[in-house]
Amino acid sequence: MRSITVMNQKGGVGKTTSSVNLAAALAKMDRRVCVIDLDPQGHASIHLGIEAFDETPTIYDVFAGARTITTARQMVASNLWVVPANIDLAAAEVELADAPNRERILDAVLNTPEVADQFDYVIMDCPPSLGVLTINSLTATKEVFIPLQPHFFALQGLSKLFETTALVRSRLNRDLRVTGVMLCLYETGTRLAADVTDDLKTFLDGSAPDAPWASARIFSTKIRRNIKLAEAPSFGQSVFEYAPSCPGAQDYGALAEEVIAAETAGTSMPLANAA
Repeated sequence: MRSITVMNQKGGVGKTTSSVNLAAALAKMDRRVCVIDLDPQGHASIHLGIEAFDETPTIYDVFAGARTITTARQMVASNLWVVPANIDLAAAEVELADAPNRERILDAVLNTPEVADQFDYVIMDCPPSLGVLTINSLTATKEVFIPLQPHFFALQGLSKLFETTALVRSRLNRDLRVTGVMLCLYETGTRLAADVTDDLKTFLDGSAPDAPWASARIFSTKIRRNIKLAEAPSFGQSVFEYAPSCPGAQDYGALAEEVIAAETAGTSMPLANAA
């Protein structure tokens, strides 16, 4: 089972869109995929057609010890499940403040033989912050994918994300690696997008070999700006259900093929950096 954290402390960079549509693309390729929504806004859940009201099991119940991943999941398409979230999850930040081993709650419920037997991929959509929910995700997973809009300020914020992964790796999860950077909202042909991509590649190539991001790949597939990707959540559908022939579906399908290429090569780590 490959476990992947999708994180960026900056909002509006395509984090939830990428979590949901990459998961949907992998599911279409016969991988069993579970999306865990760790954002109290519940956007990944809504994107997949689940609004968690009343007695709906959520990831908050997992943190509270009342549910497991298996009993909180809901099937939303063939090979695709979601563990939904709602505003109740916002209370977890406060409730876990003094809890023992609060950073390892997800690790304890995710990395079990039962879960590993049920899924090929678990993808965690994190909130736009670096609080206890994101730290739980980083402690429980082995890979980090970072969605990045190719703008100057987005590149500046990347250093904070890398610092966080290094801290978690040194203290909580020795297996953690940043394995992929997804360029989202990409405007083909602009000089800025090309310059930011080149700067990022230069930085990664010059990283210390023991840094958690030293083997990170800039995925060759760029997720182009596409209105269908923005419209799909309002219908509670992935882009593959909403507009399967649009450029957004083509891009996430190609991205999933890149992700699977590392799997079929016999490693969960990406191959060489790609510009």
